[in-house]
Amino acid sequence: MRDLPLTAEDLASALEALPTWYVEAGKLTTRRELASFLGAVAFVGQIAEIAEGLDHHPDIDIRWRTVVLAVNTHDSGGAITARDITLAQRVDALA
Repeated sequence: MRDLPLTAEDLASALEALPTWYVEAGKLTTRRELASFLGAVAFVGQIAEIAEGLDHHPDIDIRWRTVVLAVNTHDSGGAITARDITLAQRVDALA
């Protein structure tokens, strides 16, 4: 079953509770600066565990100490859905 895209209102409401996240190029995105390269890699490992548990995998870019995550729901036509919000909430819970 495909997830339904969030309405503009639902997305705006969700973003209020996720202050480090924003929409860029149609994806829910966050940029995190870690203390070290090894810290960034460890953070990505934690994200991988979350993603596997949700069976929902973000695009991940590591540049030295900076990690950028971007996610949308491919089987919903690339829309942002509740699954993306759940992933963002779980990533935020790591901090």
